[in-house]
Amino acid sequence: MSFTFTTRLPLSRQAVDRDHLTRGLPELFDQLWADAATRLVPIWHGKILLAPQDAPNTEATKTAVRLALLSPTSLENAGLRVYLGRSLPADLPESAGTRIVAVQLEDDAAARLEPDETRWAALRTLATVLDDRDAGLFTEALGVLNWHASHAHCPRCGAATLVEEGGWVRRCPVDNSQVFPRTDPAVIVLITDADDRILLGSNAMWENNRYSLLAGFVEPGETLEAAVIREMFEESGLRVTEAVYVGSQPWPFPASIMCGFTARLADDQQASDLLPDGAEILALRWFSRQDLLDAGEWMLLPGPSSIAHAMIERWLGMPLPAATELMRP
Repeated sequence: MSFTFTTRLPLSRQAVDRDHLTRGLPELFDQLWADAATRLVPIWHGKILLAPQDAPNTEATKTAVRLALLSPTSLENAGLRVYLGRSLPADLPESAGTRIVAVQLEDDAAARLEPDETRWAALRTLATVLDDRDAGLFTEALGVLNWHASHAHCPRCGAATLVEEGGWVRRCPVDNSQVFPRTDPAVIVLITDADDRILLGSNAMWENNRYSLLAGFVEPGETLEAAVIREMFEESGLRVTEAVYVGSQPWPFPASIMCGFTARLADDQQASDLLPDGAEILALRWFSRQDLLDAGEWMLLPGPSSIAHAMIERWLGMPLPAATELMRP
């Protein structure tokens, strides 16, 4: 299978060696802090610090928007730390092999470091303007830190867990059981009918003019393909067939990976047999390519950081009209 589609997704890009063997080194963070070449990525409330606009850039750098990668001496009383790995590109200010650590900051530490809140930005805002290395770093860091936020206690006994392995394991001090970062798989599906129209739905959590592809989480004991069939029926009342995988993208809001599929309306179904579930999906509509282009003035579509945006563009055969960011991929 070709990875061409996946590699063009904003949050699927990466240029970091995650260097998993280093995570288990004794006194890892002491070693990293003693190395002046180590760089820190500060994160505050899910936002990351941007480098000043006059930060050095090379000719090969594709964008002037870069993450602020700081020296170990620039942060005092660092909070939760996660070793992200080694930078790979040779054309960035940080040399290839530079070891990078994500540091989660409390409010006071973030204010001391950079009180100008415009220098702190969210992943959805930055996804399409960062280079491969920085986009991958932010996605990785946010996903792991979100996991830490929901796994501070042992799921068996409730004891406070201890952070180990460079931030990639939490251990229960009572029975020494380990908890590892988790990712929840979800399917997102571009359904077509016999006229090659696509089905878009409006979620109950959105404005009534927001539309996107249908999506849902994979349940235990279920294949991705079975989840496609089940979720599409639950949300639209339609049976689909020919589920074909097209690519995936991490979606750390808080801890998902979106697995993109195309599917076709089953032969025994009519396109008019739409039945929104009424709880999650309030409205469903079929769109031809021209319908979608004509709707650009009134309809809000998935934002460019999402896999839905890329999947719709792939079907459309051209860039989407005006698009805004969705709360859902």
